[in-house]
Amino acid sequence: MKSRSKHLINLLLSAMFIAIGIVLPFFTGQIQQIGKMLLPMHLPVFLCGLICGWPYGLAVGAILPVMRSFLFSAPVMYPSAIAMSFELATYGFVAGFLFSNARWQCVKSLYRCIITAMLAGRLVWGVVMLLLSGVAGNTFTFTSFVATAFAQALPGIILQLLLIPGIMLALDKTHLKPFIKSKSVKATKNGT
Repeated sequence: MKSRSKHLINLLLSAMFIAIGIVLPFFTGQIQQIGKMLLPMHLPVFLCGLICGWPYGLAVGAILPVMRSFLFSAPVMYPSAIAMSFELATYGFVAGFLFSNARWQCVKSLYRCIITAMLAGRLVWGVVMLLLSGVAGNTFTFTSFVATAFAQALPGIILQLLLIPGIMLALDKTHLKPFIKSKSVKATKNGT
């Protein structure tokens, strides 16, 4: 019964993260250049993976860009929303999987998970963009990959590296999502 209620809570939180991901770009998207730099849809996906776990983070990441494209035509479905869908699914999966399996769940471990997820997601985005550009007969160069994935996104990357640990620490202080010191401490708390 406990796992069923946890699953229901994670589903509700995932729906909330999708809603946040749909609404958040309205605050930054009025000026398209700023919206592209701040990466507003990335934040709820990272948080979903870290709070709910990798299956939920993966699903929210895969759904969010495509759903937003259907609802508001932004991002443009092909190739942007499709490539972002793979990218954000990778963020949710990698961040959630690494953090839930980390020996020490602390801020240092959180940063490792976030940075690894950022690199993996951008790599996946680059590969998908390369494939989609090839299908469309366009070219996607390494220079455009670096410019779009890293140089243009630098303000958003910095914002994520500041906000995500801050939010997770706030959740820890309120005991809504406490950090567990280590796997051995978790086992001791469970009586094993």
